[in-house]
Order: sequence, then structure tokens, then C-alpha cells
Amino acid sequence: EEPVTLSVAALDLLHLFHASHGATMLVDLELDGKAHLAIPREVQRDHIHSRFVHVDFLAVNRDERVRLTVEVHETGEAPGVKAGGVVEHHLREVEVECLPTDVPEEIVAEIGSLEIGDMLRVGDITPPKGVTILTDEAAPVISIITPAALRTEVDLTMPGEEAAEVAPEAEAAEEAPTEEAEEAPTEGGGEG
Repeated sequence: EEPVTLSVAALDLLHLFHASHGATMLVDLELDGKAHLAIPREVQRDHIHSRFVHVDFLAVNRDERVRLTVEVHETGEAPGVKAGGVVEHHLREVEVECLPTDVPEEIVAEIGSLEIGDMLRVGDITPPKGVTILTDEAAPVISIITPAALRTEVDLTMPGEEAAEVAPEAEAAEEAPTEEAEEAPTEGGGEG
């Protein structure tokens, strides 16, 4: 179909996107008395003035598959996080293909089995029924990593080697110059 320019009341858009919590949704648009099934895409907002600037609505048929991106949300508690690790997100959205009536609000990534150093890839995610994930299966989505402060400490030693402990007396000797060195006279009365 040819693109059609239309105006939508800002308050209607606000209610529409607020009710969906930003998830992908189907919308019934009525133009000149004719109903069109559409999916909002390319939503542009003016965040300073809290208003919508532009929205593209993609007209779809109920029996034709569509391609779109859907947000990924993790669920579960990773044992690696309980052990002091941090969740690192590599991919926040994936591209999917499905019928318009099967468009999921989100793709759920289960992280309940991830330990520190483990990574969840796109291929590890089970899509909802009727949905095919098109993003590369090898692409990383979420990993559990050691926090930066702990990584710095670990990086100071060689693999398989423990850090040497310095005795408090040796530290004090390195920090303070000896009194003899300070009071030793220079020979020859200096430069001259």
C-alpha cells in the first residue's frame, strides 16, 4: 500500500504506549471509515517536552508473518549474582518473525542457571509458540561477570600464582629513607 500521512492526538498515543508498557502491540487504525491492522514502529519522542514527534505504523495482515524487534527481559536469579557476580547485557532486543497475532510483548531469557563466567546466547532462548528468532544464534545476550573492582585485584597476579605478601617491616623500610642517608655529608663540599 502507498504510505498515508495521518495525525493522531498526542493524548491517544500517550494512553496507547502507556497501556502497553512500551511492548510491541497490534493497533486498529481507522482511516476514512476503513479499519487497518497495524504495528507501531520507529517511535520518535521529544523526551524534554514529553511528547511524541513521529510514529510509523506498519499495516499488516493477520495471516502474513511480520519481522520486527522485541525486547529481551531476563528472569530468574543467577547463582553467579548471588556469588558476587554482575549481570552484563550484550543484546537488549532480538529480531523475530511471526504472525501479527503472535507478536510477543517480550522475549524471556532465563538466567537461573548462570554462574560467574557463564554466557546466555540467542540460541539458548526458547521463543514463544509461533515465534522464530532471526538474530544469530551465537550472539551473546547476557553474561555473568566478575565486578570490575575484583577483576583488577585478580589481574595483578599471573595465572596459577598467588600474590606475594609483603611484611609490614619491609613496607616501612621502603617508604621511609634511612637517617644515615639524610645526615651523610657530601664529599668535596658540593659541586663546583
